[in-house]
Amino acid sequence: MLSIFTTYTNPEKRMDPWKEALNCYQDFADEVVVTGESWKDEFTWKEIGETFQEGFDQASGDWVIRMDIDYFLNEKYKEKLYNALKKSIDFPAIALPQYQFFSVDRFHLKTRLCIVLNKKYFPDIRLNGGGDFCLATVNNKLITPESVPNFNIPIYQYDSMFRDKKVIAEDRARFARAWYREFGDYGVRGGPEESEAFDAWFSEIKNKYSEHTHKIKFEKHPKYIQKKLMNLKIDQFGYSMFEFKNQYQSTFRKVIKGKKDKYLGHYINNFNASKDDYF
Repeated sequence: MLSIFTTYTNPEKRMDPWKEALNCYQDFADEVVVTGESWKDEFTWKEIGETFQEGFDQASGDWVIRMDIDYFLNEKYKEKLYNALKKSIDFPAIALPQYQFFSVDRFHLKTRLCIVLNKKYFPDIRLNGGGDFCLATVNNKLITPESVPNFNIPIYQYDSMFRDKKVIAEDRARFARAWYREFGDYGVRGGPEESEAFDAWFSEIKNKYSEHTHKIKFEKHPKYIQKKLMNLKIDQFGYSMFEFKNQYQSTFRKVIKGKKDKYLGHYINNFNASKDDYF
């Protein structure tokens, strides 16, 4: 049995693709769990991991996938995913590549996510690890992509693509204030005010976009999100990245790195994976 859990708060107001995401999750999983619906506007950073843990604990599946509400799976990988789970019962998780989108036509392999969790054989998994207290651990040890099986079953992340400037600014400021409460600084998050937080976020976007070296045809997106992508409006980030999209530039070095990460990364990690790390 497979469960998927996600979290959201005021998804219509925050312009999240929540209906499309739930359709996707219901297509893949036997059970879908939603937490965070009553989350208050001002929160502490640790509450994020605690909300994730609540979703994991409520899920009754043998395997449990933690999905942010802007994460999607592609329907063509459903059988491959279930086969991957059958092959990986000795491990606490499997790792999947995260395709990060700022625009419709290209993406960056941002990282490999250990969000597909083996609850049947590792029921004590906690969502409390990493620098932001949200990553999966078992026996107080962080589960890393290098220590579990990797499969080329992408997680498509539509990062703020459907939001306008006002919603992004409000959201980034909320998270900046939560970060400050926990860590005592704003780091790369700018500051507590919406204008500061938005400017810091957009500066990061501009820096990261040169790493979006992989092109994708429209029909290759998951079917669940295609209509919403097709109907993007000019004031939404994913339409033109607030007019920054046409300034895309990359380097030969970044293109080669992108290809290496996409086509060789999972082989390298699988070479190092060992179930002995968790027993």
